[in-house]
This record gives sequence, C-alpha cells and structure tokens, in this order.
Amino acid sequence: MDKTNGNLTGLLITLSICLLLVLPVTAASSGRSGPPAASVGRSVPADSLAGSWQGFLSVPGAKLRLVLHLTLDESGSLTATLDSPDQGAMGIPVSAVTVSGDTLRLQVEVVGGGYEGIIDDHLSSIDGKWSQNGLSLPLKLERSSEASSLQRPQEPEKPYPYIEEEIRYENADAGVSLAGTLTLPRDDGPFPAVILISGSGAEDRNEAVFGHRPFLVLADALTRRGIAVLRVDDRGVGGSTGNTAASTSEDFAGDVLAGVEYLKQRKEIDPRCIGLVGHSEGGIIAPMAAVRSHDVAFLVLMAGPGLPGRELLLLQSAAIARADGTAPEEIARNRELEKRLLDVVESTPDSTAAARRLRGIMRESIDALSESERAQLGDPQAYIDAQISSLLSPWFRYFLGYDPRPTLEKLRCPVLAINGEKDLQVPPKENLDAIARALAAGGNTHYRTVELPGLNHLFQTCKTGHPSEYSQIEETIAPKALNLIGDWIGEQCPGKDD
Repeated sequence: MDKTNGNLTGLLITLSICLLLVLPVTAASSGRSGPPAASVGRSVPADSLAGSWQGFLSVPGAKLRLVLHLTLDESGSLTATLDSPDQGAMGIPVSAVTVSGDTLRLQVEVVGGGYEGIIDDHLSSIDGKWSQNGLSLPLKLERSSEASSLQRPQEPEKPYPYIEEEIRYENADAGVSLAGTLTLPRDDGPFPAVILISGSGAEDRNEAVFGHRPFLVLADALTRRGIAVLRVDDRGVGGSTGNTAASTSEDFAGDVLAGVEYLKQRKEIDPRCIGLVGHSEGGIIAPMAAVRSHDVAFLVLMAGPGLPGRELLLLQSAAIARADGTAPEEIARNRELEKRLLDVVESTPDSTAAARRLRGIMRESIDALSESERAQLGDPQAYIDAQISSLLSPWFRYFLGYDPRPTLEKLRCPVLAINGEKDLQVPPKENLDAIARALAAGGNTHYRTVELPGLNHLFQTCKTGHPSEYSQIEETIAPKALNLIGDWIGEQCPGKDD
C-alpha cells in the first residue's frame, strides 16, 4: 500500500447540523510541542486568578471563543465554569481546578476535555493547550471584563403574537418518545403546517449551532405568516428518548412520519396541507418520509444533498480546503487519504476488521508527520479511536452509501430546493442539479430549485461561506431565504398565507 505523505493526520467526523460530512484535519505547527516552560521557583496565589479569562480556539472549520470564569469558594479554593458562546454553550462545569507553581490545570469531564497553561509574570495571560478527544490545540487565555454574549437580532422575544405549546408524541414502531414545540397562529384554523427536520448529529428542536437557533427563527417567521410549525428534539436530546448515534437517516424518517400522524389529529391543522422542511441531512430525510406517506403535501429542501454520501464528502472537504488556501497538491493528497479510509468503511462490514484497517492507515499518516505536527494531536491513540468511532457509527455507514436520487425520482408532491451560492458543505451547483435531474427523471413537474446569491450553508449573508464565519455573523437566516420559503408554502396552501 502506497504511503500518503503531507500534513493530513486523519479525518475529523463532525456530526452536527451543518458539518454533515468528513473534514480533513491538517496539523498546524506552532513551533513548540507544549505550553511554555514554567519559571523555576515561581508560585502564583490561587486568589490572584479569580475573574474571567477569554481566548480563541482554532478548530477545523471554525474559530471558537472560550471564556473561563474562575471563582473563589468559601474555603479559598478555585472553582470554575466555561462558556463557549459561539456554540451557544454556557456555564459548562469544570470538574477540577488546580494551580501548581505557575501552572493552571483544568479538567472538564462533561466534554472529555482539559487545559494546562503557564501564567505569565503579570497575571494577565495564560498560555497553554486545550486537549479533547485526542487533539491538543493552542489556547491563550487573557483577562477579560466582557460578558459572554452574542448578538442574534432575529431571535424573537416573548410575548409572541401566536400560540406556543410544548408537545410530546410517540414513534411506537421504534419505541421512541419525541418532545417538541408546536406554534400555532391565533387566527381561526385549520392551518397549513410544516415539520422542521434538522441536520446531522444530535440536534435540539431549535437546531442550535454556533450560538444560532435557526429553527426558532424559521418557526417564528412562518407562524407569523399563518403556518403552524412543529420542531422537535432529536432522539436522545432534550425531552426525546432514543439514541441519535445508533440511528440512521431512515430511522429519523420514521420519527418524522410519527410527527405527521400527530399533526393529523390536531383540529387546528389542515390535514391536506402538511409539509416537511429539511435542512442539510434533513433534506435527505424529508424525501424518505414523503415517499412513504400520501399525507405529505410538499417539501422544502434547504441545502439538501442531491448526490451520494461519498461524493458529497469528497466535494465538501475539497471546497473547504480551497477556502482555507490549501495548495492544490495538498488537496489532492488529502483526497487520496480520504478515499482510502472511505473504501475501508464501505468494503468492510465487520467493524473489528474495519477498525484494524483504519487504524493502520491513520497510524501511517501520523508517522509521516514531523515531531511538532504530531505534538498537535496530543494523544494519537485517543485521536485515532475518536475518528474510528465516528467512521464506523451506524449513521455514518448508512450516510456514506446512501444515494438520494432514487428516492427523489419517486416524489410526486411539490418540491422547493434551495441552496446558498457560497455553501461549501453542500455545494449548490452539483447538488441542485442532481436534485432537479432526479425529480425530472421521475416525472415530477411541480418543483423549483433556487441558488441564493451570497448565502452560506446556514443561509446567512456571508463573505466566503467558510464554516468559521458562522458564529461571527449576527444574522441567523437571511430575510430573502425566509421570504422565499414562506411565499412558496403560501402558494401550495392558498388562502392561509398572510
């Protein structure tokens, strides 16, 4: 087997709403293998560190702000919490805080992470490393008086001009209980309704990501237009039971159909006008559900894939690498490594055998790195284990081999498929073209595909479309996307759109 050279150390599988796919990880050399050396004999009093500290963690595809809050308890010991505002995670408990000499150490068991850094002589910064899932990344913390907050002007504030109801229903076939929020106009019904279907990974009902809550904003916009909206926690998230990691897109389609059955029983809902709105992986799940039920009246696919999983993975990683400024020859080497790993997943159904083969390829890639590059990985074994676990999960195996086109060919209901022009995760041209060709091949004449200029995978107005921008943009969903979706649904259900 030929050895793959270059900086690529393996694959980072990000099972989140937006990062559906596999992202190659390039180890960035910092010129040193750990925190700066401690000053001999220097000791920092714990009480001098109380307060807030802020830094930025550069992870593949994003730059995340981290805020550490250190507090003295009654016994004079330090306790701490951690905020990741760009991910919408606040008050993460720090399980252990120790100060030894001029070194601060943190353990954050809830996320499997930790930090070790050297406190400077002026007690104004801490220079060290954040470790998690086998990766070790530079993180410099500096004293900060800023509150951990994000500007999200589109998020609605209560009281709402519509009814909001917490609901629960069962997917009896799967033994799963699903919890969510139903928003209903205050006018006389029955109303058209939609179910919002999130992207990959364990998502809550608001599809919260990088400090944004896209489904909260979308539900608000549609309900104000006279459309009832159901948004639901994924399996194992919030109030829902089950396990997302052990489930596949087809399993989630069953959950969606349970939601359709629930809406049909509500007197406020017009059972002839229940549609599905799927974002990212949700754009695969929605057609799966629609071909299994005559009760689905229409579909909206927001950045829904039209290509097989394998093709999409390779397209996405190359597009993001180009946006990162990666040299063409490096992109080509990364692609070959990705293909080798994906070949193993596809060709080796036995997980023990597949893990052994994957481990060999990843170990080979890591061995080709320089010493300083290998140091960025932290514990290589833990890093490899985390990647293998993701690659061999039921969800990833299913996604990798799934081709959405045969299902799209079976759709008979109206379909609106939209993508942002700058979407690097589900590239618009290739995927919208594939969706249109599949719908036309099946004889569906009631479809529309739209590429929205200047928008990214989250349908935000952006500069580059790179995932690193998501958290930095205040806009959650561009008004032109919200209006297009609302107008089109109104055309499918005339008389109920304001």
